[in-house]
Amino acid sequence: DGVLKIMSKMGISTVDSYRGAQIFEAVGLGREVVDVCFTGTPSVMGGIGWNELGEDALKRHAEGRLVDAGFYRSRKRGEYHTKNDDVTKALNQFQAAHLLQRAIKDGHDELYESFASMVNGRPPTEPHDLLEFVPAGEPIPLDEVEPALNITRRFSTGAMSHGSLSREAHETLAEAMNLIGGKSNCGEGGEAPYRFRTRGQEKGDKNSRIKQIASGRFGVTPEYCAFADELNIKIAQGSKPGEGGQIPGAKVSEEIAGLRHTQPGVGLISPPPHHDIYSIEDLAQLIFDLKQVNGLADVSVKLVAEDGVGTIAAGVAKALAEVVQISGANGGTGASPLMSIKHAGLPWEIGLADTQQALVENKLRDRIRVRVDGGFLTGRDVLMAALLGADEYSFGTAAMIAEGCIMVRACHKDTCPTGIATQRSHLRAKFAGTPEGVAAYFMFIAEEVRRLLASLGLRSLDEAIGRVEYLRQKQVENERGNAMDLTPLLTQPEDPDAPRRFVAPVDIQKTRSSLGDQLLADAFRPIWDGDEIELSYKINNYDRTVGAALGGAIALEYGSVPPRGTASVHFEGSAGQSFGAFLTHGIEFDLVGEANDYVGKGIGGGRVVIRPPANDKGDPVLAGNTCLYGATDGDVFIAGSAGERFAVRNSGATAVVEGVGDHCCEYMTGGTVVVLGEVGYNLGAGMTGGQAFVYDPEANLTARLNTALVEAVRPDAELLEEVRWLIERHHELTQSP
Repeated sequence: DGVLKIMSKMGISTVDSYRGAQIFEAVGLGREVVDVCFTGTPSVMGGIGWNELGEDALKRHAEGRLVDAGFYRSRKRGEYHTKNDDVTKALNQFQAAHLLQRAIKDGHDELYESFASMVNGRPPTEPHDLLEFVPAGEPIPLDEVEPALNITRRFSTGAMSHGSLSREAHETLAEAMNLIGGKSNCGEGGEAPYRFRTRGQEKGDKNSRIKQIASGRFGVTPEYCAFADELNIKIAQGSKPGEGGQIPGAKVSEEIAGLRHTQPGVGLISPPPHHDIYSIEDLAQLIFDLKQVNGLADVSVKLVAEDGVGTIAAGVAKALAEVVQISGANGGTGASPLMSIKHAGLPWEIGLADTQQALVENKLRDRIRVRVDGGFLTGRDVLMAALLGADEYSFGTAAMIAEGCIMVRACHKDTCPTGIATQRSHLRAKFAGTPEGVAAYFMFIAEEVRRLLASLGLRSLDEAIGRVEYLRQKQVENERGNAMDLTPLLTQPEDPDAPRRFVAPVDIQKTRSSLGDQLLADAFRPIWDGDEIELSYKINNYDRTVGAALGGAIALEYGSVPPRGTASVHFEGSAGQSFGAFLTHGIEFDLVGEANDYVGKGIGGGRVVIRPPANDKGDPVLAGNTCLYGATDGDVFIAGSAGERFAVRNSGATAVVEGVGDHCCEYMTGGTVVVLGEVGYNLGAGMTGGQAFVYDPEANLTARLNTALVEAVRPDAELLEEVRWLIERHHELTQSP
């Protein structure tokens, strides 16, 4: 089972491909061992050798194994945990002090310093524990250092969904970050629309400024995208790379199911990959899509720390994202599998250093911001990350501890005693966190950063970012720590004048769809005025993501409510990728021609009709792959066949199509799909909701249906009437015979 799990996470289908693939990396293992036992395996920082391994074996034999070695939960005699009971209690004490409304100057300083001293003085546990600061010059007065609010603007919370967290805990984090000018990340699972409308309020702003776009696209509607300051594409998660997000059925309440457009009580698992990203060009397309639906939002891409991640980060920069996020293995969800917690991912220091060096070498560093996460707790962690090259810093577990988490490690069980990671009302009633308490924690981190900057002779984080010369490896009491070589993390650029941090926006990063913008200019005001207009355009395959800008603008004004006016838009030609993506109510597209991949991606309303030209010879293929990915509403009628993964992760749209490739209705949780022709293999894989009707005169369906979660049955009279109506509507709109 372990081998199968690893193969699945790495995208390997056969054992023959697994053998010799060398998909592992070593951490803390010396080259003398690696070269003999794991030839060719990267071991960036080196580490212990044969003697130490022998000592460990003899020691374990002599002592015997503990009843509980503390691999998962912190135990006094077990393995050291960075967030052990003492650390957690110290931060809880700090939080409690705020809840008792003790004055900051009278109590909080001492409490926070006690907590930070405990964390910063721990035994070497992570690579940056083996580093120490090198002053840039003489210490300077603290009042010459940039203010704390300039620093907190660089902070964000980790992506934690409303679903994994209770509504109270989720909203508290959002309010806290908005109080200090930082950003909360709503995670994968959507957000209640009432929170969007609090954006900008001086107090009570519950809108998460970062909205995540993960592989499951749960809750990703045009309105959701329109109210983001940043749209975060999660490629992978630091605590469990290669695995999609998941939430057990017990936590999928009526409220959570409504936000995610799924069925209550049914567990949800996101696909491991994004099914519209199979190359860096596909990633660039998704970035382009998101910039059309919300032209004011930044786009970030979250990657996992690994040796060589810098090459991918360079691709992210060239794909015109504003932020690349490097996620370390020590952060992440409290519900990750034990095998992933212990054996997947790498420390953020390795990924950050590789990213910084690659971006500087490729002359890309000044045009993209680098964010890092992975178990940050104190201001020392922040400054270490800054010196290694990070512009921004994300906190996950620490933010939860600041609002009351006691690290019970029951996040997946829906039994959290503090009301943070549960949907049970009687447990949620125990939640005692406040936005002010969480905000106070981040302010004290910022003040610690200020003190450290002053001690190094630096006036701002800008002066520190990427300055690895202000770090050096220190000698520690643990000889095994001294066996590691952190020189690869501290490599300085060949060009000393090369930019080492984000400098200023680049004009080319605001890429637009000219036809999409023309449609926005022509249609939005009439729709706003309540008019019913008809428009007509020629379209070519370089016209990408047409409709997203109009959909986003309408969603920003009207949300999920239909606008007063409507626009019927006729196109002729070959549409580029993402035709009709993020459409919403009040917009009807009619295309005579064909469309590329991703038709109706993220559609939240409206209608898309695609029909062949009058001179078509018959049996046309009119749409590409991955149509209706993450759709939540709306209608699509295609008078021809579509490619693979039609209606993948459909959550509410209705579609009629005359043939599809493999993997149709994969991971579908809602909506209706009618297929009036041939279907490929693996129909309904991972499907937990909605319905699919397939015309099957050759009786091939049973061989092509994935029966793990669904079964084929003949529709009753009521369902047949629904299908009949949809087919008649399809004929009416497409004139298909």
